[in-house]
Amino acid sequence: MAKRTRKHSLILYLNDDEKYILDTKYKLSGMRSRMAFLRHLIIYGYVYDVDYKELHDYNVNLSRIGNSLNQIAKRMNATGHVYDEDVKEVKEIMKQVWHTQKSMLSKQPCIRQ
Repeated sequence: MAKRTRKHSLILYLNDDEKYILDTKYKLSGMRSRMAFLRHLIIYGYVYDVDYKELHDYNVNLSRIGNSLNQIAKRMNATGHVYDEDVKEVKEIMKQVWHTQKSMLSKQPCIRQ
């Protein structure tokens, strides 16, 4: 037997879905062997820990904004008039949307290689 440079073995158990994902990603990688692909993932891969709380809060805020806009649109359709207060409110709501989105984007991790 040839002298191995890698002396440690690893046994990995996968369910059907995980195996399918591994096989699909391995094939798409174009690498020669699955072991080389796995070693590459271990050395160069990333692990993401995603906190969905901010996304949930963002969606709640968007829902509130949508409700406010619907109420304004309903009032405009009922009266046939556009009121300055409603226009100001829509502008303020849009500022809130942009502020929330900028805030979320600024908190995204920066990945450098």
